[in-house]
Amino acid sequence: MTDIKTVALTALTMVAFAANSLLCRMALGEQTIDAASFTTIRLSSGALMLWLVMRIHNSAPDTSQKSNWLAAAMLFLYAATFSFAYVTLSAGTGALILFGLVQLTMFFAALRSGEPFSAISWIGLLLALAGLVYLVSPGVTAPEPTGAVLMAMAGIGWGVYSLRGRGVANPLHATARNFLLSVPLGLLLSLLFFDQIFITARGLLLSVTSGAIASGLGYVIWYAALRRLKATSAATVQLSVPVIAAFGGVMLLSEAITWRLLISSAAILGGIAIVLMQRNTVRG
Repeated sequence: MTDIKTVALTALTMVAFAANSLLCRMALGEQTIDAASFTTIRLSSGALMLWLVMRIHNSAPDTSQKSNWLAAAMLFLYAATFSFAYVTLSAGTGALILFGLVQLTMFFAALRSGEPFSAISWIGLLLALAGLVYLVSPGVTAPEPTGAVLMAMAGIGWGVYSLRGRGVANPLHATARNFLLSVPLGLLLSLLFFDQIFITARGLLLSVTSGAIASGLGYVIWYAALRRLKATSAATVQLSVPVIAAFGGVMLLSEAITWRLLISSAAILGGIAIVLMQRNTVRG
């Protein structure tokens, strides 16, 4: 049975993950910082926070593990496209596209590896895909196409990053190392957009909060919770992230919840939940 501490840690992590969408949209929507700088500062502050946590716990990096540059590149791809997507997307829509593509990427990887999918799982998968298609289909309330494509890329990047992290002996060390390796890529991105750089005090605060607190400490808390969570439970509970982001957008950013967002959310999250429950049943 999951104890109160695990529930609290899990809930806090979901809020932190949703906060990344809110903080990024707040910073870029208010034009307090450019997307490239937000990305670089987020990755840098996240790397610093993870390094500080390991130092505080006298946890030396595991030198037996080789640097995973592909994982670092996927982390950077996620962070960069995430930031640029939120120049135009609302917090709830962005989080929904992101989460949907993360899970679909992992489902397709499972199919490719030969994992059997039941008929009900296929129905769930098709329902989630239909929800995504409906969300981004042309219409008055459709999200801006470029932003939607960029967030889809962020979701695929994060999905591949998650797959690369499976079976890692010490996930916290691996995450800290990947954040550190992604910093040079962030600096390169800022150089490419050097003529567009602008950073206000508020933009700096929001990007550091996203990197150090919502990302860095968020992963520390998440890995603490994962010690007592089943894999399927961990995946299922993340269904709450787009919902938290959507309602956070309403309360903090005065964003509207449209029928398109509600219907597509039900289809995407419901479809993913069906697949996750079926996979859990099969694994017994």
